[in-house]
Amino acid sequence: MESYWSDAPDFKGSKVLEEWVQTNEDVRLRVITWTPDTPTKEGVVVVVPGWGSVFEGWKPLIAEWSSRRKIVYIETREKGSSRISGRIRKSDFSVERISSDIVGVLTHYDIESSEVDWFSSSLGSTVLIDAFSRGTLSGRSSVLLAPNSEFKFPIWARLVLRSPIPKFTHSIIKRLVISAVERKVKEEGQKIRYRRTVLSQDLHKMHLSARFLAGYSIPSDLSNISFPCAVMTASSDKLHGMEKALRIVDSIPESVFIEVPSNQYAHEASVLVEIEEFQALA
Repeated sequence: MESYWSDAPDFKGSKVLEEWVQTNEDVRLRVITWTPDTPTKEGVVVVVPGWGSVFEGWKPLIAEWSSRRKIVYIETREKGSSRISGRIRKSDFSVERISSDIVGVLTHYDIESSEVDWFSSSLGSTVLIDAFSRGTLSGRSSVLLAPNSEFKFPIWARLVLRSPIPKFTHSIIKRLVISAVERKVKEEGQKIRYRRTVLSQDLHKMHLSARFLAGYSIPSDLSNISFPCAVMTASSDKLHGMEKALRIVDSIPESVFIEVPSNQYAHEASVLVEIEEFQALA
């Protein structure tokens, strides 16, 4: 599954660059940038995908978007592409560490966060909401797809999280996770993406990340977020939940809610209609 974590795709109408950006002395992250030949709007879109997400699932959207806007796509540290030296611990995968990495990537590219149009999903959205609320990051606008206010794992998963995971059990655990997700997810496209995501993971990183997330919830006070935000989700997305998304909308001042037909739709080029409509008003 190494192929999921290398070889940045070259799309028509843009130039691509793949780098491993050092965000602190122990961590380097895979970052892919696309620079359009003829941009339709100035500024940069920074994409922070979800927990363990592989690029393949975002390919239809980025293939079109990269011909219009400069895209910076950041693979966060729990993913198989990150290069972490030394012994890793649960605390290395805290939300604060992940947001600090994002700050490091922006610094590397000399990007001011207040000038960024953000697009994020799942854990990526959660990390950004946390960072926005604490003032660690800002933005020109932010589209937050399927944010998690907290991470609830089934009982069997909580038992696994408390225990060491010998390498010989990795394939069994991956099958259990895939089975649990597929029972909850109704959209076929979403099932395929999550199956591919789970199979491609470094389970040691994901285990430590999940152990941290099991005790995390977003800050209760989001009133410090003072730039335009949109929370995007689908009523059919049972994994993330409409009710929780609406609570986040109510908590962020003057944010808007964008309902899309499906989670899969939000990974396709078609969703640019909703994104660009929101960004034009931001």
